[in-house]
Amino acid sequence: MTHEVLEDAHAEILQFGTSRFLLAHVDAFVSASLAAGQSQKRVVVVQSSPRPAGRDKARALMRQSVYPLRIRGRRDGQDIDETHQVDALAGCLIADEQWETLERLFVERITHVVSNTADRGYEVAEGDSPCEMLPRSFPCRLLKLLRARFEAGRAGVTLMPCELVSDNGQVLRRLMLELAVEHYADNGFIAWLETQCLWVDTLVDRIVSEALEPVGAVAEPYALWAVRRVPGLEMPCCHPDVQVVDEVEPFEKQKLHILNLSHTFLVHQWQSLSLTGEITLVREAIVDPRLRAPLEALLEEVVALLGRAFPTLDPAAYRATTLERFENPFLDHRLADIAENHEAKCQRRVMPLLALAEHHDMNIPLVRAWAAEIDGRR
Repeated sequence: MTHEVLEDAHAEILQFGTSRFLLAHVDAFVSASLAAGQSQKRVVVVQSSPRPAGRDKARALMRQSVYPLRIRGRRDGQDIDETHQVDALAGCLIADEQWETLERLFVERITHVVSNTADRGYEVAEGDSPCEMLPRSFPCRLLKLLRARFEAGRAGVTLMPCELVSDNGQVLRRLMLELAVEHYADNGFIAWLETQCLWVDTLVDRIVSEALEPVGAVAEPYALWAVRRVPGLEMPCCHPDVQVVDEVEPFEKQKLHILNLSHTFLVHQWQSLSLTGEITLVREAIVDPRLRAPLEALLEEVVALLGRAFPTLDPAAYRATTLERFENPFLDHRLADIAENHEAKCQRRVMPLLALAEHHDMNIPLVRAWAAEIDGRR
């Protein structure tokens, strides 16, 4: 496997993470693009976390680089249940065991980096440093690889993080620069990071409901990878669900205030109407008129507001798609799971709408009434 990865001239996308999400999202797009003859780059997965489950997944990927992706759900009024074979991987490496190979690959082959390192992935472990032989945290490992590429006199790379962090490309860029200033007294390296590497904001949106063993995933038909257009950007793949856009923020707001807000509002009504013993799943809730009717009324206000605030969007279409996603007959999405940290979710998803409405001088009485109920419960 090590020899094959190093010899593959198209092993050019380095992916930090073995998550089922990346296997069903970025890797699926790359596979489809390869099959259509629209690109040539392939993915090398690097397992970098200390989690035993991740290590096991990496070893499975070493044995089985082609894996099934089962698409189950509803799209354009049709139920879909089909299986695709994802053939995007050039190989998989375990950072703790194959660092020299990883570093050589990064220097000689890699043009693009993608990552999905979970909620705390950007945290730097106490005492960690990119100057260590084997850093422990993702930021220090990434910077060590970038430093090796710089010292080899190679061109910069394009970094396209997929973490659900606003302005994720810029957040990662600032973190790399801070670490570079702290650990390397080298203005040339800092300038290289700033001017030769592309730090690209992206937004991902897809429900990947379960893993398949030993390797694979089950996902809904809907998918979006919104990538912010920047000068010099060359995409690693082409796919209808990959959109290069002028700004990612409108898509983030749309997802937050339609999909995420709808989940939170359903839970709010589900609890307020004492339906917790009667209804369990999102797909049950969305067909119950006691829950669907008030949600649709609320979304009328939200769609009108987002349409004014972000004229390049089509929030009405996204609302229709969201409701269809909620009806997915194959997905057992528990309302009780969504209800975790409910109060904090309400604050994050409702209060910014009120500020947006005030800015655009729009009246959203149903959202205001809900906000008043939230305040009354605190």
